[in-house]
Amino acid sequence: MIIYGVGILAFCYVVGQIFGEFIGKFIGVDANVGGVGFAMILLILINDWLKKKNYLDTSTEKGILFWSQMYIPIVVAMSATQNVKVAVSSGFMAILAGIVPVLICIAVIPFLAKISKSSQID
Repeated sequence: MIIYGVGILAFCYVVGQIFGEFIGKFIGVDANVGGVGFAMILLILINDWLKKKNYLDTSTEKGILFWSQMYIPIVVAMSATQNVKVAVSSGFMAILAGIVPVLICIAVIPFLAKISKSSQID
């Protein structure tokens, strides 16, 4: 059922926000650092784990799939409301916390493309 997708999404979001707040405080930034991203990763991991354990019935899987697809537009809308000025004024660590993941993603793209090509050939 779709309600299960909402429940799992809500759980992931709350855990991600708590983790993002913790990371922010840990590195000395007065902001949530990556909470929504952590929530997205947690949603993917939980969904994969539930599939592997065969705990998902068809309606629950459809609910999770629906909310997974809705999650990216929701993230974009939420990130548009974040206070970038506060994050930037918090210091070098906040700027570094934004730049490093982007650089890592850029560096990983060729590797992912290579994996994608090799899996399509097999």
